[in-house]
Amino acid sequence: MDFYKKRFLNQKMMQTVLKALILVLLVAIYFNGLRVLVLAFVNILFAYITEYLFEKKINKKTKVSEALIVTALLYTMTLPVSIPFWISIVGIVFGIFFGKMVFGGFGKNVFNPALVGRCFIYINFPEPMTIVWNELPSGFPGGFTKWMMPVIDDVSTATPMLAYRNALVEHSYLDLLLGNVSGSIGEACKILIIICAIYLIVKKVASWEIMAGCILGFTAMTLIFNAQGIEGIPNPLYGMLSGGFLFGSVFMATDPISAAKTTPGKWCYSIIIGVVTAIIRGFALFSGGYMFAVLIGNVFAPIIDYSFNQRKKKKKADKEVATA
Repeated sequence: MDFYKKRFLNQKMMQTVLKALILVLLVAIYFNGLRVLVLAFVNILFAYITEYLFEKKINKKTKVSEALIVTALLYTMTLPVSIPFWISIVGIVFGIFFGKMVFGGFGKNVFNPALVGRCFIYINFPEPMTIVWNELPSGFPGGFTKWMMPVIDDVSTATPMLAYRNALVEHSYLDLLLGNVSGSIGEACKILIIICAIYLIVKKVASWEIMAGCILGFTAMTLIFNAQGIEGIPNPLYGMLSGGFLFGSVFMATDPISAAKTTPGKWCYSIIIGVVTAIIRGFALFSGGYMFAVLIGNVFAPIIDYSFNQRKKKKKADKEVATA
């Protein structure tokens, strides 16, 4: 314990998120195999090394933020379980350094560092990120006794979004909720993600406004596309239960540093994310799109907050003039 305290800053908010992520990690091991645990450890290790070297060199500090553990786990949850270790390491190092440390470290980053890292390897190494998927366990103990599940042969229908987009094949809603579908490590069991969302909201760690805004924006835009009869775009509920939408809405979009801070700003920011996700899924080459949507939302978050803060100051000044 002393070893840990000497190396990490005590951040209670991050510890709360970490508790939820550990539960997601355990379920992810069941669905994907023990390789998930090793991959998570490797990502945490290299995230620590990257931030430690920066803090020691630039800020003359020997402690790093507990947030890097959360970042490394979130990053791990967005990857396919079969991703080569060296590619994963490249991504987490890039995400921590260019997504966080170049801005000055914890609390100063504009973008979500986990998504910065994933975006980098997604663009540079698309094949292992989009083509190789793995089968599901047939029952307990599942992945707890296996290194990794076998690779799926039929790539075009490997995940719910690919199956629907390429062949209009739908999985059952029960399978989507329980996680009986292939995909990235942490996106499988939607029921668990919903439970984590409730836990984080009750603990006042994650913004319910942002979660609700993402759902609202995605639903509205998807319904518009459905009304126009555009093929390859499922109904909003199926879309939200497919891919990483729910996981991203609960854990990524709600990042307290890179998200909007004002209440009206949170709604605008999250609605943008939901709308952009629907657009990317419907018309871009990418079957997902949530990663890009959150990063786009991160760009607008400071501008949105600034606009609402300025408007609030103007109203206050006008009120003081009127009562003077």
